[in-house]
Amino acid sequence: MFSVTVRDHVMVAHSFRGEVFGPAQRLHGATFVVDATFRRPELDSDNVVVDIGLASRELKAVLDRINYRNLDDEPEFEGVNTTTEFLARWIADRLAERVHAGALGEQARGLTGITVTLHESHAAWASYEREL
Repeated sequence: MFSVTVRDHVMVAHSFRGEVFGPAQRLHGATFVVDATFRRPELDSDNVVVDIGLASRELKAVLDRINYRNLDDEPEFEGVNTTTEFLARWIADRLAERVHAGALGEQARGLTGITVTLHESHAAWASYEREL
């Protein structure tokens, strides 16, 4: 299996509901380093997994939807604990939509999976892996 990873970052504010979250129940900021890994079993006719420029552009476009936002104020996330794990899935699903729409090029339709990893710090991160 071949893979290519592109990286960006996003800054959000949010709060959580539930005692399990302790002080994170209060509004707080988070800066995530975001890795998006694209997978396929065979290289395309250009011998690449995906066009890195297009993958970077589309990751940035997805992150721009939430960058510098208070997620508590976004209707899409109303009533949702926007945990690191949840956001990894949300980003992966938006990237999958872009692959299916052709935004990463026609050859990207041969991709078989995406993994998104959000790094909270040097010591903690979470990922979501999905098939295409």
